[in-house]
Amino acid sequence: MILVVEDNPDDEQFTLRALKQSSIANEIVVARDGREALDFLFGEGKYAGRDLARKPTVMLLDLKLPKIGGLEVLERMRAEPATKLIPVVVLTSSSEDEDKLKSYRLGANSYVRKPVEFGAFANAVMQLGLYWTRLNEAVPGA
Repeated sequence: MILVVEDNPDDEQFTLRALKQSSIANEIVVARDGREALDFLFGEGKYAGRDLARKPTVMLLDLKLPKIGGLEVLERMRAEPATKLIPVVVLTSSSEDEDKLKSYRLGANSYVRKPVEFGAFANAVMQLGLYWTRLNEAVPGA
C-alpha cells in the first residue's frame, strides 16, 4: 500500500494518475492533512480498528499540510516503533534548505521537489512509485 499525504487536490490527482499510469498495483490511501495521516498510521479517528499490521510500503509526504505539518507527522511516526521504519519520501514544492535538512534529520528516506509542469511531475511520481514498490527491499518484519 502507498500512503499519499497531500492537501492540494490538483497534486493529489496528478499523483494518483501518475501511479496508475505506471501500472503500480498497490492499494493507494490518501490522507489530506497531517492529522488524517497520523490517524491512519496509528489506527485512530475514522481509522480506529484498522488492521495496523497492514503498513504502507512507502509514504509520499507533503510538508505544507493543514492541521499538522508534514515535519511533525514525520517526527511522530519516527518516534513510534510500529511506524519508525516505514519509508518516507518527502514530496513537496519547498526547495528551502532548512526543510531538506529537517526532513533528513527527522528520518526521511528521500526528499523530492515537485516539478511544476505536469509531465515532469508525473514522471517523478512514476519513478518514485516504481522504485519503492518494485525495486526497494523493505526491512524484514517492519
